[in-house]
Amino acid sequence: MTNEITEKLKQASDGLLMISESEYPFEAFLWSNQAQEPMTAQKLLQLTGHPQETSVEEVELDYFFRNCAQEKEWHDEIQKQNVPKFKTLVKTLRDHLTNLKVYRIGTISIDIYIVGKIPDKDLGGISTKVVET
Repeated sequence: MTNEITEKLKQASDGLLMISESEYPFEAFLWSNQAQEPMTAQKLLQLTGHPQETSVEEVELDYFFRNCAQEKEWHDEIQKQNVPKFKTLVKTLRDHLTNLKVYRIGTISIDIYIVGKIPDKDLGGISTKVVET
């Protein structure tokens, strides 16, 4: 069950790049047996291997994908073609994960983790990076 969900997330994010000052691909991940306790900034930093003093910000899923999953006037052709793919990615995340949260770790070069609960006792989702100077 769990591997299927990771596989679906890989397929849904395949070939998509998160647009910021640089472009980064998405990677699916699975954290086994991590869903029993609530997610805290400390736990997230520990799971992702970041120093405990790193800043963590939480944003809404729709807000995070606001410039990708909706067509914008400034989009180029590739970005326009990717809008339906990003919509599918958001739908896949919502269909397979509960209690979805988007975490931004760090500043300038920001690690993004979109984390949700998988029906059993695991956490999973996708990660990427954005650059904001």
